[in-house]
Amino acid sequence: MRATDFATPPPPYVVGSAPGDWQPTPPLFLGPPAAPLFRQFATMTPFALTSPAQFAPPGPPPLTSARYARDLAQVQALGSAASTTRTTEQTQTAIFWQDDTPAAMWNRVADPLAQARDATLIQNARLLAQMNIALADATIAIWNAKNTDNFWRPVTAIRATSDPAWTPLLPTPVFQEYPSAHSGVSSAAASVLASFYGNHTAFTVTSAGLPGVQRDFTSFSAAVLQVEDARIYAGFHFRFSCIDAATLGRHVARYVTHTLMQPLRRTR
Repeated sequence: MRATDFATPPPPYVVGSAPGDWQPTPPLFLGPPAAPLFRQFATMTPFALTSPAQFAPPGPPPLTSARYARDLAQVQALGSAASTTRTTEQTQTAIFWQDDTPAAMWNRVADPLAQARDATLIQNARLLAQMNIALADATIAIWNAKNTDNFWRPVTAIRATSDPAWTPLLPTPVFQEYPSAHSGVSSAAASVLASFYGNHTAFTVTSAGLPGVQRDFTSFSAAVLQVEDARIYAGFHFRFSCIDAATLGRHVARYVTHTLMQPLRRTR
């Protein structure tokens, strides 16, 4: 079924030059202009969604808008490598959510919950399948939006408009900014788990990048909000990108849980 997922390479990519266009970002792009990574996800056949664009977000706000100006100022202050306003805890939050994959982190959340609850093997298998399908389809939907909107990263925007030497706390990922991938896929996974356990469920998240460090939450929504904050502290994303991505993730999760693997009802 999935044999052709990576069979066709994406078309050639032309780096734009207008304000707002994505540009290769330092330090991971140091040579000639290159294409953003993972573009093949944008057109991949989803597992549950009817199309990659089924829940397409509205797009970034205009560069002249008050919302854009506010969110630009926020990431410039909190996401700078030389920030004087970001706390030690916020710095650790950025690193915690960056140094592991969302799929690994959320499966480590799901497994202990399944072990601790009095659920059947079939219930647990169904829940884990729905969560991981939501992770996959949220990834496809997010990359479809990234390649539709092709929006620049904060480091590009800030260096072009106000501070040529500005550097983010962590190296910027090598693909387009809008919408935030980690915010969207985390929202999808958390929303599937919340649909089964209830939003106000206590759980722990661990990260392979910070052994021995964990984050404890009393709700799935609180964890998603921390992911959104982490992307700003890292200097990767604008707040609007994180909010729109989280909304997309919730839409994907709801569609997956209401469409796939539904109970069979016997007729007499």
